[in-house]
This record gives sequence, C-alpha cells and structure tokens, in this order.
Amino acid sequence: MSSSAPRRGLRGRRSECEALDRLVASAKAGQSQILVLRGEAGVGKSALVEYLVGSATGCQVLRAAGVESEMELAFAGLHQLCAPMMGRLDRLPGPQRDALAIAFGLSAGSAPDRFLVGLAVLSLLAEAAEEQPLLCVVDDAQWLDRVSAQTLAFVARRLLAERVAVVFAARAPAADPGDDQLQGLPELVLRGLRDDDARALLDSVVPGRLDDRVRDRIVAETRGNPLALLELPRGLTAAELAGGFGRPDARPLASQIEQSFLRRIGSLPGATQRLLLAAAAEPVGDVSLLRRVAERLDIGADAAAVAQAAGLIEFGTPVRFRHPLVRSAAYRAADPGERQDVHRALAEATDPASDPDRRAWHRAHAAVEPDEAVAGELERSADRAQARGGIAAAAAFLKRATELTPDPARRGARAVAAAQATFEAGAPDAALELLAAAEMGPLDELQRGRLARLRAQIVFARRRGGDALPLLLDAAGRLERVDDGQAREAYLEAVGAAIFAGRLNGRGGVRQVAEAARAAPWGPRPPRPADVLLDGLATWFAEGYVEGAPLLKRALRAFRQDAGRNGDEIMRWLWLTWLVAADMWDDETWHELTTHAVRTAREAGALNFLPLALTYRASVHVHAGEFDVASALIEESNAITEATRNSPLAYSSLLLVAWRGQDAQAAALIQANARDAAAWGEGRAIGLGAYLIAVLYNGLGQYQAALAGAEQACEHEDLGVYGFALVELVEAAARCGAPEALAAAAAALRQIEERTSAGGTDWALGVLARSRALLSEGRAADLLYREAIEHLERSRIAVHLARTHLVYGEWLRRENRRLDAREHLRTAYEMLNRFGAQAFAERARRELLATGETVRQRAMEVRQDLTAQEAQIARLAADGKSNSEIGAELFISPRTVEWHLGKVFTKLDVNSRNKLRGVLAGA
Repeated sequence: MSSSAPRRGLRGRRSECEALDRLVASAKAGQSQILVLRGEAGVGKSALVEYLVGSATGCQVLRAAGVESEMELAFAGLHQLCAPMMGRLDRLPGPQRDALAIAFGLSAGSAPDRFLVGLAVLSLLAEAAEEQPLLCVVDDAQWLDRVSAQTLAFVARRLLAERVAVVFAARAPAADPGDDQLQGLPELVLRGLRDDDARALLDSVVPGRLDDRVRDRIVAETRGNPLALLELPRGLTAAELAGGFGRPDARPLASQIEQSFLRRIGSLPGATQRLLLAAAAEPVGDVSLLRRVAERLDIGADAAAVAQAAGLIEFGTPVRFRHPLVRSAAYRAADPGERQDVHRALAEATDPASDPDRRAWHRAHAAVEPDEAVAGELERSADRAQARGGIAAAAAFLKRATELTPDPARRGARAVAAAQATFEAGAPDAALELLAAAEMGPLDELQRGRLARLRAQIVFARRRGGDALPLLLDAAGRLERVDDGQAREAYLEAVGAAIFAGRLNGRGGVRQVAEAARAAPWGPRPPRPADVLLDGLATWFAEGYVEGAPLLKRALRAFRQDAGRNGDEIMRWLWLTWLVAADMWDDETWHELTTHAVRTAREAGALNFLPLALTYRASVHVHAGEFDVASALIEESNAITEATRNSPLAYSSLLLVAWRGQDAQAAALIQANARDAAAWGEGRAIGLGAYLIAVLYNGLGQYQAALAGAEQACEHEDLGVYGFALVELVEAAARCGAPEALAAAAAALRQIEERTSAGGTDWALGVLARSRALLSEGRAADLLYREAIEHLERSRIAVHLARTHLVYGEWLRRENRRLDAREHLRTAYEMLNRFGAQAFAERARRELLATGETVRQRAMEVRQDLTAQEAQIARLAADGKSNSEIGAELFISPRTVEWHLGKVFTKLDVNSRNKLRGVLAGA
C-alpha cells in the first residue's frame, strides 16, 4: 500500500487497494481496464481514488468530477477530462476533430452525433496512451452531465488493447436503470468497514475513552461508513453520541453525514458561509472568478482562511471541497434569497463572451419572477447547446426559459420546444409534463399540431403499435391546416404505426389510415421521396398491391437517387423503405439503401441509428448467402446497442438462426421474441415470427410444421413479410401433398403471381417460376425450374438460388433422372454448406445419398474459427483498409484492431495481409 495514502481513509481497504494496483499494472501492459467504484456517500470512494492516483507511477493522470449543479451543461465533464489532451486534437481524423471541437464550443458547426464525439475521445485516449499509459479518473460520476456520462460509458465499452485505465467513482445505481449510464461495466462495490476496523477508526477521532456499548452502537448504526465515523462524532461528547443515533425519525446515512457538515458550516462566521455558498454554486472551481464574486458580496480575504482551517475546502487551482456533501451542505444551508444573491453575483462576474451559457444559468437561478430577458438568454443557450449536440442541456435551458417567460403565448411555444428537446434527450415522462403545461397556454395552430404530433411520437416510441394511431391522425389533421409538409410526415408516421400494429389493429386498421392519408394535401412541390412513399403506401392499402406498386417503385427510385446527397432522409425513413423494397422484391434497392445508410451512419457517428442500419444490412448479407459477414454486422450492432444502452434489434439474428437451422431452441427463441414484441403492441412481429418458423422447418424437412407457420404468417398482409411467407407456404404445402395443402398452395401461388408480376425484378420472377414449378409436372416443371435458376442467378438472392437447385434436384430424383439430380443437388449442397445453412445443406446431402452418391460432410470454413468481430476485421484488412480506417468504421481504436488482427494471424497461420487475403479468398 502506498505510503502517501491517508492512513485513516484506507483503513480496512487492503483488498481494494490491491485490486487497483492490478488494474494499473494491466493497463500499463496494454490491456485496457474499466472499473466503477460503487458505494454510498462517505464509504471511501474518494480515498481510494486518491490512493489510485498516488500509486499510478509512470502514468499520465486525467481527472474529471461530476458536479450536481452542472448536470445540465452538455459535455462539461467530458471537457474536464479531455482538456489536457486538446493539444493532440490535430492528430485526429477530420470528422472526429470537428465533432469534438464543436462539442467543446471551440468551433461552430452543425450538431455532432454524440457517438462520433465518443469515437473522437476514444481516438484521443489511444493517441495519448501511445506516449504514456493513461489513468482516467472520474469522481462523482452520478453527477456528470448526461451526454458526458453517455459518451464516457461508450468509450469505456470500446476500449480493449490500449494502455488506458478508466475508473469511475459513483453512488449506488439509480432506481431507474435508464438513468445510470454505467450499469453493466465492471464494478467494485464498497461496503462499510469491518467492525474491528470501524472501531479503530472511531477511536482515532474520539477524545478520551468511549464506552464499549456506545462504540458498538455507533459502529452498527453507521454500518461502518468511514466518513460517518470520522465526521459525526466531531464536537459531540460521548453522551451526545450515545443519544444521537437510533431515533425513530433517523434519516438516511447521507443525510446524517450532510447534517454533520451543516452543523460545522453553521458554526462559521456569516462571511465564510457566504463564501462557501458561492463556491458551491460555482461548479468549475475557478478561483479567480470566486475572488471577483467575493468582492461583489463584500466578503473579506479572511473568510477563505477560516473555511480552509475548518478543513472544508481548498482554494487551490481548482477550488475543491473536501467532500461533495460539503458542497451540497453549503448550498442547502443558505436560504433562497442568499442563493439568488450569490447566483446574481456569479452571473455578473462571468464573462458573457467566453462563457455565456453559465452566465445565463446563473441569471436564471437569480431570477425571482418571470423575466423575458433571462428567458431569451436561456433560449439562445439552448440553441448553442443543441448545435454542440447537447440535447439534454438544451432541454434544461428551454424548460427554465419556459418557467421564466412572462408572456403566455411565448411560454407555450417554449414549452413545446422544451418538450421536443426533452423527448429527444430520452426523458419521455418529463416531455409529457411539459406538453401538459404547454396545453394550458395559448398556442397557434402550428404549435398545437406540433404538440399533438410529439405526443403521438412519444406513445409510438413506447409501444410500436396502434396506440399512437389516433394521436398521429389527429396531429396530421391539425397540421394540414398550417403546414402541408409536416402533415404528410405525420400521415406517413401514422401509416407506419398501423403497419407495425399489424393484426393487433384489426383487418381494417391500416386501410382506414390509408384512406385518411389519401385525403391529405399534396404537400411540397416537387414532391419529396417521403411524399411519394406516402402516396404509394396509401394507395396500396386502400386499393391493393397492384395499384400501389408503381408508386412504391417510384418512391424507391427517388430514395435511391437521393441517397448520395441526403443521408438524413435515408436514415429517417429506412424503417419503411426497407420493408417496401422487400415487398417489391427489390434486392438492388435493399443493397443500395443499406449501403448508404451504414456509410452515412458511420461517417456521422450516428450510433442511435447505426444498429438499425447494420441489422438491415446484415439481412442483405443473409439473403446473399454471406452468413459470416451478416454475423459480424449483427455482433457489431449488438455491441453498439449494449454500449449505447438501447434496445437490441433481434430480426436479423433470428433470420440467421432460422436459415442456419442448427439451434435446437431456434423455434422457441423465435416464438418468444414474437410474443414479447406483440406485448408491446407490435402485431407485425407475430407474422414475422411465423414466417421465420416456416423457413426453419422447411430447412429441417418438417413440412407440416412449416406449413402451419406459413399459414399463420399469411393471415395478415404484413409489410415485408407476406410475400416471403407465401413462397414458404407453397414449398411446404407442395411437400405435404395433401389435397387441402395443395389447395392452399394454389391460392398462395395466385397471390405470388400478382405480386411478383408487379415487382418485376429477377428475384420476383425467379421465386414465381420456382413456386409454379413446385406445383407443376413433367416438361412444364422442368422448364420452370430452369427459368427460376436463370432469374435468380442475375439477382443478389443466393439463398433462394441454392434452394431452387435443391428443390429441382429433389424433383429430378423423383423423376428417376439421377445424374441430372446429382448435378443440382451437389450445387445446392456446396452452396448451402458454404453459406452455413446447415439444415438445408443436410436436406441436400440426404437427397444426394438417395441418388447413390457418397457425400463427405465438409468441415466448416476456416473463417468459422474466428469470432464474428475477428472475421469482420479480417475481411476489412483483406480489402486493404488500414488499422485506423477499420477502427473508425467499427468504433474501436487502431490498437484494438491490431490486437484482433494478431489473433486472426495466429488462428489462420499467416503473417501478412497478403497471405490473409489469400486464405480468405480460398476459404
């Protein structure tokens, strides 16, 4: 244990200190370390942090601390931590450098995505660690501003092979897990001291003898909390200590400790108390600013000496309280009038040019009544915060601006803006409260329309189903009268909500919404891609698939043409365009939209959207038979949702499970996911799950179960599901062979003919010919199978091409054309085995055996020795990308890429990227 560590503060903490020693040693050796020190107030987190800093010889130490009064200032905590490294800013890639400069207010520009800022911080840490191991310490992490906490937690989750240790000291997790960004990171939970250590610590601060029973009572009631043991006995006799605990109205320990500080502060001269109040209200710790404030408040120089002599504060650079509870006690000890005076003095002493936001915040705290000048200043601060990507800070500024606005009409408008920002910051309940406040004031029609739309969006975000439908339609109707563009967007959102509600909204639900949308105004001219999409969907669900198809194909072309220059629109509406492209059998649009979406999200660092883009892109790779690439993208998506603490997206992983057909629990997994989604109001998930069940059981050759799944999927015309399910139904029913099954197949074929003819792509025409062949005989069937193969060979849908070779080979064997059957079955087996579609591959293998051919079950590809992330990094390296480029694409550092590549080289027994390229090409 370090001799520089304070003996009292570390009594009984030997094992914790040893754990911190190991953490520093591992980081120095190049293995990144993350740790959250958890514990209640006073349990010793700060003492351990000081021990850690003192023992980290050979490391550069970066420090930051959360400040309760600064929780609404975006990037404040992150800026504290990164300030010593800003000299390296020029070494970062341009987009990262610009994002960080905008976030910290060093330059102007559009709001950066907070996760691009996170990538910039990750790069900055990795760059600094190349020169010297880094120890990053974040104290009082529970009081970090939200965006700093999110960013640092993201960075912590992406560190792996850097010489970096990040340690957070934080209180126990919040009651609402969504409020704690650090949950899931490695933790060291600090408990109270053992009784013998607690007794020894208490004896060290109590003068004279202490009755054993009194000592035991104090130790028990403080639960061994070191700060309580050190602070509570100050100034009290043994008798007072004995009578001061265990009262029926006893408060939580943190309050008891704070009360001890309150008593000590209350015993100080008035001027000293005012100085402590000013220091508590000024979160930066700027000693020169505090001196200016002291002059304005007529606080003499001796007040600082008294406060330091009391052991409560250090007036160094920066100003630092002995403990965060001293800060909160100093603030709470003052009455509201004194606080307002101090905030007023702080506002007057703060430079409006260099720090306008803190000045506005202090002016807001000093205000005693509505004040338009202050409210306007807060509104401008909100604009600056939003430009830096600090949406939570913008929400806080706007909320306070609303409270201080004297004019009712302007107050209502600001309340709507505050609600929008609050919702985007991830606080829907608070947003609804602001909406309720806004509704009480006079609003114009546009504001009421925006308010109604926002309320509906909040409902849809909570339950992706029909609950939001009437609200979205009401909002669209209101907006029609004042803003055609916003009205049409609200109608498109309503159609989307009806699509996701699916069968849970009744058979006529989406049609009713479509009819309402068709009566909407024309909107902007020329129409935006979203306008054409709305017209197409409304026509489809009101009149039918064939009638809507031309408009939908036109909408997809518009989005493809717009993709290169307007990535925001691609990201905004991908959740609908993706599904439309599926129903149009448009694999080229699938490919182009997801390529642009993933690229745009990566370049913008839009990690709230990137997992969705990766999920859809993974599905493209599944259909192309590139299961390993899909798996890597799914793993990346899951890693990002874990890092950002968003809900995981299960569709592509379940699609992969169904096509692989290996997992004994696959059906249960698919069905459980469908039930969970349906419980949230997403009826479309029922049809999707049933379709995946049909794929799974067709692969396993359990055709009756596949037919049941396909028939359930076809009970409702779910967008992006129905056409696929019809194809599975035809195959399952044809293999079952019963009259009722063949009748169902014939009915399904008629719908496939209608839909694929309207789609007109090679994918569409290929599955049509294949489905017809399954229900045909003789020469007609033979020609149809060949036609299907020709079409599918020109598409990107390799899995259906392989399955067409499979069903054609099965048919040829039954026609006693064994040589021809072997050719197609062997092709099917090799393709499906290479993809990783093991159930379908096994089906092909059994058929080959039945032709009399000996089939050797091939070992899985060499690439399957790699993890999904290793495979993805290997593929990118083989494509010629540098470690820095790979790191930027996957949101990891170049050193982590190098570490993964080392493992790849070892597993594949290669020593260069050229050899890696050869191995992957030949695998």
